[in-house]
Amino acid sequence: MPKHKSKAYVSDSDDSDISDDEKAAKKRKMEKKKKQKAEREEDEGSDMIQLSNKRYVSVREFKGKCLIDIREYYDAGGELKPGKKGISLTTDQWRRLKEAVDDIDEKIADLDG
Repeated sequence: MPKHKSKAYVSDSDDSDISDDEKAAKKRKMEKKKKQKAEREEDEGSDMIQLSNKRYVSVREFKGKCLIDIREYYDAGGELKPGKKGISLTTDQWRRLKEAVDDIDEKIADLDG
């Protein structure tokens, strides 16, 4: 006896319970989401500060919090996409890093000797 019951086949053409108005509203909603996503991507891209070839710093909002994002990007068909390598700092962490810059510079100078 099979462990799984077979699912009944439902045809896509059986949309009689969904009106044309509902379909149009759903389509408009999807187009609006795509437009908002494109605008958000444009905003993020314009605020990126390049550190090296494919490393950038950006300031963005995530879940209501301001984050300083230091990230490596990769080229996906002529479009830069964020990679896995990177770090997002809160504003408090960013302030602490800025306060530690002199100490970090001293340590770099010691190693470069």
